[in-house]
Formats: sequence, C-alpha cells, structure tokens
Amino acid sequence: MNPCLLIPIYNQPERIADVVARLEPLRLPLLLVDDGSDLRTRAVIDALAARLPWVELIRRERNGGRGAALKTGYRRAAERGFTHALQLDADGQHDPSQAPRMLDAVRRDPKALVLGVPVFDDSAPASRLYGRWICRAWVWLETLSRAVRDPLCGLRCVPLEPVQRLLAARPLADRMEFDVELVVRLVWAGVPVRSVEVEVRYFDDGVSHYRVWRDNWLLSRLHARLCLELLERALRGELPRVAVSP
Repeated sequence: MNPCLLIPIYNQPERIADVVARLEPLRLPLLLVDDGSDLRTRAVIDALAARLPWVELIRRERNGGRGAALKTGYRRAAERGFTHALQLDADGQHDPSQAPRMLDAVRRDPKALVLGVPVFDDSAPASRLYGRWICRAWVWLETLSRAVRDPLCGLRCVPLEPVQRLLAARPLADRMEFDVELVVRLVWAGVPVRSVEVEVRYFDDGVSHYRVWRDNWLLSRLHARLCLELLERALRGELPRVAVSP
C-alpha cells in the first residue's frame, strides 16, 4: 500500500496552513489541488508548497468544481504510483487527527473504499443534517443496500485503481455531486465499503461553497439519473452485487 494525501482547495486560505501542519506527522506526500483560487489563497498555498517539500501544488487555472479538482488529483496520484488517496477538505472541518484511523481501516482492507461517517456536534446546521439523511436514503435505494452510511463526507480514503478504471470508462460529475456519484459507481463496480466514524466541526466564520439551490438541483438530477440507470440494469438482469467489508 502506497497512500498519499489529497486536498482540493478553492478560495479557502483561512485554515489550510493549520490543516497541512497537522498532517505533517503522517509523513505522507500531499497533493494540494488549487481549483482556480483567488490571489489571497494562491499566496498562502504557494508559500506552503515552497516551504514544504512533501507538498505538491497542482494548479487549475480556472475553477471547474469540486469533482473536477478531485479527478485532477486522482489522476496525478496514480501517475506518481500511489495506490490510495486519503482526501480531506481544506476548511478544517475534518480534524486531521482522524486520518490515522482512516489509514488503519484501509490497511486492513486495501481494496475497500473507506468512508468517513460524520459525528456532528452542536455546531452542525440542522439543514445539513436533514439533507444528509435524504441523500443517504437515495444512495441506499441506488445501491440496493445500506452499506454506505454517509455518501457526502469529504474525509475518505479512495482506492485509485478502480477509480482510474471508472474515470476512463465514463465522464463523472464535476461539481458537488461528484462525491455521491463516485461512491455509487464504485459500489456498483463491486468495491467493498468500510465506514469509520469521524468528528466533523463547523466554524462560525467558515466559508462554504455549497449553494443550496444549485447543488440540491445537481444532486436531485444525479439521483434521478442513477435511479434510471439502475432500472435499465434491472431490466437487463444486471443488478449490482454489493460487496460489504466487515
């Protein structure tokens, strides 16, 4: 197993230096994907990459969305020979101290997709909690199982070989809905799922790029497309067999 760290970032300069500093004890290479950020964010991450030899900065000149940034990161990780990408968000919501538990889970089952399951405190907005339950129910329907305990958490460890096969076979979403589509399609491909409970924090001054109307529309369209595809598979007698990792 040869893992790396992966962080997509877009206009979030406030906490990225602290997140990177707290990841340093892991002694793993970090791929930091700048998705067309503003000058303030660029200055912060340019300084990090110049000072820390274990950080590789990958720059996308134009903002393409979360999915586009992650796909860029996955492809670069595969090019460098990594087998897994442990991804975190740049805003500090994912406590880097949770990373060793994710890595332990993937060491026990290197073929598995390891998903973080958020344990929220009182800072979590109620709308986010309800939205997660709705999305989770859709994913249970689309995968015909309850193997995926949370399809939205950005703290996850991704096996790169099946991801590369998936990206080569078909186009995937470029924005916030990418995380959900990747999970469902990996489950359909027979990749087993492990879940690890992780602490997630919300900050009063946090910057969210989640746009309620746009992103809910994109998620709704994705679920409709996945359900139709599942129906087509059922009519052909090709329902996915879900592999659940213990």
